[in-house]
Amino acid sequence: MRLARSRARSLAVLALVAFLALAVAACAAESTPGWTFSPTPTPTVAPSVEPTAAPSGEAPAPSGDASAAPTDGGSGGDAVVIKISAQGIAYDTDTLEVPANTPFKIEFANNDAGIPHNVAIHEGSPTGPAVWTGEIFNGVETRTYDVPALPAGTYGFVCTVHPNMTGTLTAK
Repeated sequence: MRLARSRARSLAVLALVAFLALAVAACAAESTPGWTFSPTPTPTVAPSVEPTAAPSGEAPAPSGDASAAPTDGGSGGDAVVIKISAQGIAYDTDTLEVPANTPFKIEFANNDAGIPHNVAIHEGSPTGPAVWTGEIFNGVETRTYDVPALPAGTYGFVCTVHPNMTGTLTAK
C-alpha cells in the first residue's frame, strides 16, 4: 500500500513538473506570426531619422511606374518623383533609381486596407544603417514623401513594419 501511494505521489509530482515546464515554455516562446502587424500609429507622429523626412502631403494615386520622372514633364525645373505601392504586404517593385545628389519625392500608395506601411531607406542594404524614414500610415491611402539628396551609391528600401518588404534603390 505504501509503495502504491509513493508511486501515485511520484506520478503526481512528475505531472505537475511537466505541466509547469510546458507553461513556462509557452510563456517564454515568441508568439508573433511570420509577418507582423502593429497597432495603428498616431497619425501626428512621423518616425524620422532626419527632420526633412516628414511627408509633404497627399498625392493622387500612382500609375504603378516605379521609375524616376520630373514632375514638370521633363524640363528639369521640379523635383523627381518615383512611384511605389504596397499590396498584399509586398511592394510592387524591388528596384528603384534616382539621380544622385538631388532631392526627390516618393509617391507611396498603401493599397492594403487597414494595414500600416511606409518606406525607409538604408545605407547599402535594407538592414544597413537608416538614412531616411517615411511616416507609417494605414491604407488605403497615398502619401508623397520628400527625400533629401542621396550621394551616389546603392541603398536598400524597406517597410519598417514588415521587414520582409524590401528592395534596392540606386542613386546615380
